Amino acid sequence: MKLIVAIIQDKDSNRLSGALVKANFRATKLASTGGFLRAGNTTFMIGVDDSQVETVLGVIRSSCKVREQLVTPVTPMSGTTDSYLPLPVEVQVGGATVFVLPVDRFEHF
Repeated sequence: MKLIVAIIQDKDSNRLSGALVKANFRATKLASTGGFLRAGNTTFMIGVDDSQVETVLGVIRSSCKVREQLVTPVTPMSGTTDSYLPLPVEVQVGGATVFVLPVDRFEHF
C-alpha cells in the first residue's frame, strides 16, 4: 500500500477532485500555503494499493497543468529602496509536487 501526497495549486483543486472521484479514488484534501509565492495550495492525501499508483499519477498529471503568471517581487527589507522598481516577473506556477510513500499499516473504522 502507498500514500500519495500531491501538492497542487488551488486553481487545479476542483478539477483533480472531480477526476479522482470519477476514477473511484478517495482522497483527503487539506488547505496549504506555498512558501515561494505564498499562494494557496491544496494538498491531497490518497491511499492506494501498489498496483494503482501509476493510475493515480496519470489522473494527477492530466488534471494539474503548469502555467505562466506575473508576480510582483516583494520590496527589499534592508538597504535603500530609492532605485528599486518592483517590475512584474513571469514565473511558472501550477502543476503538482507528488510524494509516494510506503504505508506499513492502514486501518479504516
